[in-house]
Amino acid sequence: MFDGTGDPKVHLRTYCDKLVGVGRDERIRMKLFMRSLTGDALSRYISQKSKKWVNWVSMESDFMDQFRYNTENAPDIFYIQNLKKKPTENFREYDTRWRSEAAKVRPALEEK
Repeated sequence: MFDGTGDPKVHLRTYCDKLVGVGRDERIRMKLFMRSLTGDALSRYISQKSKKWVNWVSMESDFMDQFRYNTENAPDIFYIQNLKKKPTENFREYDTRWRSEAAKVRPALEEK
């Protein structure tokens, strides 16, 4: 499920992989796409005039344009270096949050 956060490209790839049995029928892919959205992403999708999307490519392009900021505003190495443990979280929660944020860094952090 895509809620408007996260990488839209990853969501599209995952969505298409799940629909491998549908084949190349764009109409079905477009109709079912709404079921992969939640929250703000679903609200935005519902508010659009679906007739403006003449095919899957136009819908996919519009989706990427709308949520591209999720990938463009990825944290940098300095953000990760300064990420501190919150007083309300235990170390495991902090570690999970840190790893989640570190995975979003562009360019990707290299393991040594």
